[in-house]
Amino acid sequence: MTMEDFIVKAAELGVLGVDITTYWLKSTEPAYLASLRRFAYRQGMPLSGLAIGADLCQPDDGKRQETVETVRKWVDATERVGASHLRVFGDRLPRGATDEQGIAWVAETLKAACDYAATRGITLGIESHSGLTTKAANIVAILRRVDSPYAGCNLDISNFPENPYAQIQACLPFATHTHIRDFYGEPKRPLDLDGVWQLFAKAGYKGFMSAEYEGAEDALTGVPKLIDKIRVLCRKYSSA
Repeated sequence: MTMEDFIVKAAELGVLGVDITTYWLKSTEPAYLASLRRFAYRQGMPLSGLAIGADLCQPDDGKRQETVETVRKWVDATERVGASHLRVFGDRLPRGATDEQGIAWVAETLKAACDYAATRGITLGIESHSGLTTKAANIVAILRRVDSPYAGCNLDISNFPENPYAQIQACLPFATHTHIRDFYGEPKRPLDLDGVWQLFAKAGYKGFMSAEYEGAEDALTGVPKLIDKIRVLCRKYSSA
């Protein structure tokens, strides 16, 4: 499936936006990104954001500078496709390092990247993913140190192995985008999505609720089922 096929399928499913992981792009050349922006527009499909694999948790100063440059490049690409959010990671804590060290490295890198993102109107959302970012307290500490309106949390509700509801709630004031799955942890345990939506509603969240499917069922049938769950809950709790 090409990215264009993905956008067409999203339009068929009646969703309101798509979140693009950039390693699936067939090209990063400006001309292609411009054509993809036009294609999505013609399908009536906004891009809720892009995602890159660069990890901001780098103990080496030179590597942190390289990571900032990588994020800057993708901030420009995000602007070219007409999106306003770029998802980043900061979770690969090196062996022997402490959470406090990781928080400092990620905050330094994210702050420098946000200084540039601000000039393009792009928000950087650090994902609750693995390692360092499986703890809401670490994400909150990073974002408070960065202290930028262009920094936030891409809140993947399924990646907190312990006390997921409390950790989701702690991250919600900083949430700029979401990933929704109906399970958490390993082994997979069911999430009470209605209870999760109540938390989002109480927090006044107004962003995208993005379906991220990793179920056992074939995606062609599993994804529509997850989208239907999300759609029902959005209608139940949205004030729009």
